[in-house]
Amino acid sequence: MTAALATPPTPTRAPRPGPGNVLRAEWIKFWSVRSTAWSVGMLFVLGAGLTVLVCATSAAALADSEIDEAPGSFITWGLMIAQVTAVVLGTLVATSEYGTGMIRATLAAVPRRGSVLAAKAIVLTGTLLVAGTVTAFAGYLGGNAFLSAEGIGLALDDDGVLRALFGSGLYLAGLGLLSMAVGLLVRHTAAALSTVLGLVFVVGNMAFLLPGTWGEWVAKVLPGNAGSPVATPVSFNPDLLEPWPGFAVFAAEVTVLLVVAAVAFRRRDA
Repeated sequence: MTAALATPPTPTRAPRPGPGNVLRAEWIKFWSVRSTAWSVGMLFVLGAGLTVLVCATSAAALADSEIDEAPGSFITWGLMIAQVTAVVLGTLVATSEYGTGMIRATLAAVPRRGSVLAAKAIVLTGTLLVAGTVTAFAGYLGGNAFLSAEGIGLALDDDGVLRALFGSGLYLAGLGLLSMAVGLLVRHTAAALSTVLGLVFVVGNMAFLLPGTWGEWVAKVLPGNAGSPVATPVSFNPDLLEPWPGFAVFAAEVTVLLVVAAVAFRRRDA
């Protein structure tokens, strides 16, 4: 009588997590670190708080024509400073896991890198879109109260007001994605922050010093200069592109950079 030989079990691959699971995992990672809550909180404090403060201190001078600017230039003023927090959030989404080494665990659990990148982008975009829009409305309601007290308030249906309030969320979301793309390319938090902040705040302003028509157009199409007019009813700089054409240029630049970052993310080792 011969003994039956045991057949070894056939190894099976663990099921790959679906898009919903990947998105949920990225959402949990995004909100489980204190820097996210602090950044979103500072976005609101700076964006809404500074808008109210500037409107409160400038309303009388605006009403008396002592300041040669339109009141609409001020109702989203704080978002110019709050955009720093969008850059920080976008950068950390990309670089924090490289700094801790957690990116290797992430890619081991989800080998499809495109799914990881898409989930990160969705979580970041949704957060900044909502936070930026809420902040813009809060700043408008608070700041416009001081403008209205001086008889120069703006109604929601005035030209460019609603576009600027919703455009603030769009611009911050785009800026976050731009920062995420740079973070994926350089994989270092300080380097990515320096690159994006320098591009938006330093290069964007210095470019207007370039001579000739070509210098003017270079300045107009730089990301910060192209995207920011959509976030204000009246721009401080009349030389910038119109709001929606400028935002289209900005969105195209962000898309191109994201594609480059996605290719690098797929090809490089963690």
